[in-house]
Amino acid sequence: MGLSEICNIAERRVEKMMNPHFSDLPAFLTANSGLNSGLMIAHVTMAALASENKYLCHPASVDSIPTSTDKEDHVSMGVTSGRKLMEVVSNVQYGLAIELLCNTQGLEFLRPLKTSEALEKVHALIRKHVHKIEDDRTFHKDIENIAKLIRSDEIITEVEAVLGNLA
Repeated sequence: MGLSEICNIAERRVEKMMNPHFSDLPAFLTANSGLNSGLMIAHVTMAALASENKYLCHPASVDSIPTSTDKEDHVSMGVTSGRKLMEVVSNVQYGLAIELLCNTQGLEFLRPLKTSEALEKVHALIRKHVHKIEDDRTFHKDIENIAKLIRSDEIITEVEAVLGNLA
């Protein structure tokens, strides 16, 4: 449930960033939207991931079914819970990848201003794997590239190089 909430919070930050009434950034973080309307579909994807996490967090144990000719009268459903957790973890990684994609694009509109040293390092790392969005394109490869950075802990390593050990 905690991981699900992280994804919910990240989705709300993306919504606020994409909404010019809140952020003073261009709608959907694109100067020239086209067929894909900038990062609108990435936000829709993130909302779907956050929503999916909500039902995945429903306790599997409430679906316990007696087995073994009623010798196992209460089954923990631990395997099912573990599988659901792995889906939530994956959804959160992709949700955070979408947020980072939006964050890096949002920073482009604020240049030449700079953010903190740690965030500038994260921005530079992401830009090694994902190009600045100039024209509309599909973003699945960009999101996958950032998700790989999350899974590999490369982003954490960049931040810790500035802030020290976060553990």
